[in-house]
Amino acid sequence: MRHKGGCHCGAIEVTFKSAIAPEAMEVRACQCSFCRKHASLAVSDPAGHVRITLQEPAAVQRYRFGLSTADYFLCGRCGVYVAAVLEEAGQHYAIVIVNALEEAGRFSQPPLAADYSHEDEAARRRRRRERWTPAVIEAP
Repeated sequence: MRHKGGCHCGAIEVTFKSAIAPEAMEVRACQCSFCRKHASLAVSDPAGHVRITLQEPAAVQRYRFGLSTADYFLCGRCGVYVAAVLEEAGQHYAIVIVNALEEAGRFSQPPLAADYSHEDEAARRRRRRERWTPAVIEAP
């Protein structure tokens, strides 16, 4: 299945491919301060694929905090939080924010509260490599 989405103004587009039906996919509600302030719900599939297309790279804001292991992709023009991306050894891994997807309502599993505050940097990177979706970032 292919799920399309992105920010409100079109500067960032995302395509999330997964064989898991959205109704059956685990939805996570990270409990960090950033995600709580955005009320974000995230999905990923290690067997899937994410393509993030930066239609207007100058409008994209990347934010890092805490252990600084991931870039949080936000649109600097319309303000939408689209995805978080870990880059390691030239490979990207991502989570997609459900509300940035066109069919967000289909991701209907009750969100699981996720607290990762106990992780050190190595554990956080390992979890993300194992649980996040392989990703490609492109700017046409």
